[in-house]
Amino acid sequence: MMSKRFDGTENYVATDDLKIAVNAAVGLGRPLLVKGEPGTGKTVLAEEIAKSLGAPLIPWHIKSTTKAQQGLYEYDAVARLRDSQLGDERVHDISNYIVKGKLWEAFESEQRPVLLIDEVDKADIEFPNDLLLELDRMEFHVYETKETIRADNRPVVIITSNNEKDLPDAFLRRCFFHYIKFPDEGTMRAIIDVHFPDVQKRLVKEAMKVFYELRDVPGLKKRPSTSELLDWIKLLMIEDIPVDALRSNDKKDLIPPLYGALLKNEQDVHLLERLAFLNRREGGN
Repeated sequence: MMSKRFDGTENYVATDDLKIAVNAAVGLGRPLLVKGEPGTGKTVLAEEIAKSLGAPLIPWHIKSTTKAQQGLYEYDAVARLRDSQLGDERVHDISNYIVKGKLWEAFESEQRPVLLIDEVDKADIEFPNDLLLELDRMEFHVYETKETIRADNRPVVIITSNNEKDLPDAFLRRCFFHYIKFPDEGTMRAIIDVHFPDVQKRLVKEAMKVFYELRDVPGLKKRPSTSELLDWIKLLMIEDIPVDALRSNDKKDLIPPLYGALLKNEQDVHLLERLAFLNRREGGN
């Protein structure tokens, strides 16, 4: 069993309530369901938990077509039929055609791993329910080989969701839940300091002001995320954009410089061109 506690890392700023949630889930052996809008660091959290605990990370990135069975194993009947037609001796051992999934990999791990089930809400509604028994018992049966795969070391299970669809109640009851709130300015400043320790403080101050005002614009189709703010600050530094350029009141500069790092569709750009909210920033200085 792991005795280490998660207290954040040098690369990840964790709030106190997040630390409590992670350590509770690890201690209880329950899956940790982490919800939050895209770009709030949910996937990175799992990576940093693994580093902090000194555990191997086994990521399973979910797509809209992903089925729960794929996480256990898949039987490649087509390959076996082909080999049979070719007279391949491998056909006599059906285990040659069993493709292990991420849960199997996690269950077989010699060291207690961190299993990341990433963006579970991308799959259909039955996906979480189809994994209930396996996550509860930490075992599953392979019908083709008549063997049972059991977890030698119960993995730390981190499940992320962008909160785009509701998850089944039966699934939610089995998870320890944490919602990652969008970082406030103090937390965001700490995150920026981790990534850019030598950045100008004035640049950070003005960039954050623009960023949070952007997020507050009514009608914005896609609000910029933490990861997009970090990308933008990096670009501002690379291009050596002066701080004053972030405070311009000129109508042609209603959208921030290098806005492509923050705004990801033309509707939001057109919206900003119609609004004068950036003019209010100068008046607030």
